[in-house]
Amino acid sequence: MSHYLAELYTPKPAWLALDPIDRNQFFEAVSAGMAELSALGVEAIALGETDATKLHPAPQRFFAIWRFPDEAALDALLSGIAASGWHDYFETINAAGLGTDLPGHLAQLAAV
Repeated sequence: MSHYLAELYTPKPAWLALDPIDRNQFFEAVSAGMAELSALGVEAIALGETDATKLHPAPQRFFAIWRFPDEAALDALLSGIAASGWHDYFETINAAGLGTDLPGHLAQLAAV
């Protein structure tokens, strides 16, 4: 089965202080690193802004959902994100793990 990562993140004051040119340079560097990660099978499933009007909303402003063929690819993305300086600019929460189906997940919950 595939591995997954759900990220929730919010800009830090350091990000808000950057001018548009510095923000674009940062995003160019992030985009350049994604080509190598794509070759490992890293797949961005969905990225976007969280909807604060939904029941039990996350306090973070943005989300990203990723899929990976194996744990090594997941770890490569996490390492790449950290190396990029992302965490200097965004407060991030990660939830990662091996995916399962609904019966498998219910069995995990029942085993707790």
